[in-house]
Amino acid sequence: MNLTEMTIVNDYVILALMVSIQVSEFKATCLSVIERVRKTGQAVRITKHGVPVADLVPLRPQATGKRQGFLGSLLGTASLAGDIVSPVLTDDEWTKGLLEDNKRAGRR
Repeated sequence: MNLTEMTIVNDYVILALMVSIQVSEFKATCLSVIERVRKTGQAVRITKHGVPVADLVPLRPQATGKRQGFLGSLLGTASLAGDIVSPVLTDDEWTKGLLEDNKRAGRR
């Protein structure tokens, strides 16, 4: 196995060392390589005669069913209260607000 420096793009751009492995070595040790990727979260690049042919990358947390991080962390915590279809302001209130804004901005 060789270490090569490259940029990995997942949810963030991270400068990391990626392990590179020949396809013949990968074929012989496939299950252990997959387990190492799962445990460490470190991607493995598979090459054939030195040419990259595939990257073995760990699943993102969303794909494994675990909720982590900011996005989705509030899922199911909100509820709707009241009318969400009717306008908040009447036509007169809207027009009055526009006129006041224009007056403050020096427009007609």
